[in-house]
Amino acid sequence: MGSRRITMAVCHLDELVQAQKRGEGKGLPSICSAHKFVLRTAIRSGIRSGKPVLIEATCNQVNQYGGYTGMTPAAFYKYVSDIANKEGLPQGQLILGGDHLGPSVWQNEPAERAMQNAEVLVHEYVKAGFSKIHLDTSMHLGGDPATRPLDKELASHRTARLARIAEETWADQPDRPTPRYVIGTEVPTPGGALQHDDQILVTSPAAVRDTIEAIRQAFNHEQVDGAWERVFALVVQPGVEFGDEFIQEFNPAKAALLSKEIEAFSNMVYEAHSTDYQSTRALRELVQGHFAILKVGPALTFAFREMVFSLAMIENELYSGHHSAYRSNIVDVIEAAMQKAPKYWRDHYRGTPEHQALARKYSFSDRVRYYWNDPNVESSLNRLLINLGRIVIPYSLLSQFTPIQYERIRQGLLQNSPETLIEDRIISVLQNYIDACEG
Repeated sequence: MGSRRITMAVCHLDELVQAQKRGEGKGLPSICSAHKFVLRTAIRSGIRSGKPVLIEATCNQVNQYGGYTGMTPAAFYKYVSDIANKEGLPQGQLILGGDHLGPSVWQNEPAERAMQNAEVLVHEYVKAGFSKIHLDTSMHLGGDPATRPLDKELASHRTARLARIAEETWADQPDRPTPRYVIGTEVPTPGGALQHDDQILVTSPAAVRDTIEAIRQAFNHEQVDGAWERVFALVVQPGVEFGDEFIQEFNPAKAALLSKEIEAFSNMVYEAHSTDYQSTRALRELVQGHFAILKVGPALTFAFREMVFSLAMIENELYSGHHSAYRSNIVDVIEAAMQKAPKYWRDHYRGTPEHQALARKYSFSDRVRYYWNDPNVESSLNRLLINLGRIVIPYSLLSQFTPIQYERIRQGLLQNSPETLIEDRIISVLQNYIDACEG
């Protein structure tokens, strides 16, 4: 992509902050996914609306060693850019961000080695052209005293150290965007809580002030004051979370003091993580409370999985008389892939074997999302789409298994094809975020 698109993309973030400071309830959804169907749907939505499309990669998803997607930052940048260019997204609408950039992936290694890896990570993201950089050094590293909270000054120093790497990288890349920074972190760790907790603590106003001041001083100490001027968002915990079987809904009354606190900082808004599965009302209240960046990821791949499973049920009905090898058997194929490589769900799904089996398919945490790139799963999905794409799916089965999309097809609003059905299910979730961010 050219520098004009990059420059305009950065301006969207600046304009968002300015709108919030004018009292306008403007926001921006952040698509945290590497899934092709999800990305293509988000980009097509941006084309229709003319709104910016913010897509982010996390440190465990995309890093210098490939992450679980197998992509480096440069490869992910090209991957998303190629989709955007193919779909015809206008210049300037695409914003690429790096989420939780820091030593999280290497937190079990000695602190200095972990930070050296984090420096390479940040360097690679900025060099690739990512313009929204979330620096997160909130985790204990090897050698840090684990019996007490991580020292605030130490964490801030590490954040500033990574900011210096980002600034130096940017200075050596004149065609790359001027980075905009996000600081802070949410509690618990990203990706969904491990258990239901009705007492998720909202970040206190004092913690906001202390965090901002500690990191400001650390930036000053590292002599990256120019970078500090481009810190535009702070990640906090507004009291939202989701897990295996629960959703913690946003309560604006509990977050009222937190919402008010950011008004004292003329160049900052909040970024809210784990907003997946929040209602449209809750999302709107978040944006009005200055949580201007709404992160969403698992809810979108969860919607994808829901429709794929519905299509698999349709396939089973239509091809029940055929040899089983002719069908995709995708639900069984996914289960086999998850059993073969349990590392992505084993520490998240607890309880009896029966409960774990149910969670592998249907949990809100959606650990299935780690398996769509498995070659067997990819092949099975392709077979499903081919099987249903070569026929006209009967209305009776659409009504049974995809009732909302059936009504839209009957009204002439939707084509009767498996890809279109999947995209419509994803956009039904994404649209909640788009509507909440309209102001």
